Amino acid sequence: MTTCVGIVGGLGVGATVHYYERIAAACRTRGFTPDLVIVHADVEHGQSLIRAGRLDALADYIVGFIERLGRAGAQWAVLPAVTPHIAIAEIVRRTRLPLINIVDPIAAELRRRRVRRVALFGTVFTMEGSLWGQLKDVEIVKPQPDELALIARAYQAILDTQKADADDAAALRRIAATLQQRDGVEAILLAGTDLAVMFDEQTAGFPAIDVARLHIDAIVERLAS
Repeated sequence: MTTCVGIVGGLGVGATVHYYERIAAACRTRGFTPDLVIVHADVEHGQSLIRAGRLDALADYIVGFIERLGRAGAQWAVLPAVTPHIAIAEIVRRTRLPLINIVDPIAAELRRRRVRRVALFGTVFTMEGSLWGQLKDVEIVKPQPDELALIARAYQAILDTQKADADDAAALRRIAATLQQRDGVEAILLAGTDLAVMFDEQTAGFPAIDVARLHIDAIVERLAS
């Protein structure tokens, strides 16, 4: 008997596909078929609500999809994107389904590695918000404004095209090196799941922790329970 997990897809599409492929592969390796339900949300609508600071409306929008997942048989829900977790407290309060929060496995991995000083690569909302205080006992170093703008632009390009640009990847690697040398950052959190389109922990070329991988591992464990 496995657990049914529902995925709010579309936030963005590349990340959803990445999650689906990796979850299916991991479950196949472990010898069972995952019980999954997926719905599709509109990333542009979600981003517009975040830009407008309408977090209550964002929570309502996402909860609507989570409720649909519940009606389809899901016992747990997942947001395969970091930025929508900006409204996680409101989402949790408004839905009966428990969520596999992306921050929990990040915190566990940082404790395991004894990493205390990190930076984030992701959307401007995630980087500016520093995971909204959900990571305890970890210092999150913000890139300089010009670096922040470059990272955000590169990430938006992935969302828009679902492709990785080689020049953008090289620029992010240079910023990562600067953050290590200038700011003493121990690791970069790949805190935008669509970054998986560009690189992962093995191909990044800098000390990276793949948030999507950690989240996927947690999802697979829940599916197997």
